[in-house]
Amino acid sequence: MENKKIKSENGAPRGVRCIITLIGKRNAGKSSLINAISEQEVSIVSDLPGTTTDPVAKPYELLPFGPVTFYDTAGIDDEGDIGEKRIKATKKVLNRSDLVLVVCDENGLGDLEKNIIRNLKEMAVACLIVFNKSDIAKPKEADIAFCHQNAMPVSIVSARTGDGIEALRVKIIDVIPQEMKDEPALVSDLIKKGDTVMLIVPIDPGAPKGRLILPQVQVLREILDSDALAIVLKETNIKNAFDIMSSPPALVITDSQVILKVSQDVPQEIPLTTFSTLFARYKGDIYAQIDGAKRIDELKDGSKVLISEACSHHVQADDIGRVKIPKWLKEYTGKNLIFNITAGHDFPDDLNEYSLVIHCGGCMFNRVEMIRRIRECSRNGVPVTNYGIAISKIQGVLGRIVKPFLRTEFQSYI
Repeated sequence: MENKKIKSENGAPRGVRCIITLIGKRNAGKSSLINAISEQEVSIVSDLPGTTTDPVAKPYELLPFGPVTFYDTAGIDDEGDIGEKRIKATKKVLNRSDLVLVVCDENGLGDLEKNIIRNLKEMAVACLIVFNKSDIAKPKEADIAFCHQNAMPVSIVSARTGDGIEALRVKIIDVIPQEMKDEPALVSDLIKKGDTVMLIVPIDPGAPKGRLILPQVQVLREILDSDALAIVLKETNIKNAFDIMSSPPALVITDSQVILKVSQDVPQEIPLTTFSTLFARYKGDIYAQIDGAKRIDELKDGSKVLISEACSHHVQADDIGRVKIPKWLKEYTGKNLIFNITAGHDFPDDLNEYSLVIHCGGCMFNRVEMIRRIRECSRNGVPVTNYGIAISKIQGVLGRIVKPFLRTEFQSYI
């Protein structure tokens, strides 16, 4: 299947938006630059240094690329105790950024900016050096040479006059990481036009009233975009559905929480997977997460397991991440395990105390942020998996649900 450029309206889910963060010293013109790029008064502009405090998000349709979110941040030269907290908040945003615009004022590249560039290179985050205030002073030749020597793309603009802003928009699209331009397949490469796909969707107390959850909606939309047929049903109606179908479905997709029942009710010859497994591939490295699930068997008494959620939500009595998975893991391993929980963009700086990280499907994260977390776990030697793959491992059906995706070296799962 050919990769598709992401196209969406401003209402696009947060998880498919490219995150573009502006960073620089106070009064470098970051707020003015966002206003100029978006042609809207998004950020408060003032000659007083330190006007921007906490990071400010602005969703925007950057054509012809698609949906992005610009983050305006506090100056990296902010001072005092509050200033340090603002800088810390800025650095958190960098950890989930796909592209960073390092904004310089008329003084050009100083030690602060060069330190940022070094850090971004170590983090493998794409960056673009923006020399702002060109109406006051042109960039120094030494600064341009530094950027070229370090393979850093450059844009020269004046947010005040608008000079160079259109060229900056073009440059931003050019520098956006390729993985954000090429949307990976969620399910479309597993089916073809005219196929029937059965979606088994349990309705539990945690399901949003009157609607399906985002991963189910996204899978359904891609099936329709592929000109395939979708049949949506609850796990209690599987037999009835097969009775009325003239031919078996090309693929069955279900929620991980009912995978054991569904795997028993769906004939073995019919491909079966879960929404969460689809998202393990769509958002990150499915092979790393399959390998992480295998490491569940290595957990010992006292092992620490991190349960990481991409979004904050009201915790239900039978919450999947905080209640069910810890319970199932203890029953499966027979070990006295210790569980820590993180939610939203909080993620430990030090992962070395953990024996395993189990992440949600990441539907509220973009792909780059999810991959960065997987790489961070790998760098620290900590196995990582996701909810659905871990549940399938515990339920003894991992081989079946990952079969549609496997390369040769993973056939031992089947």
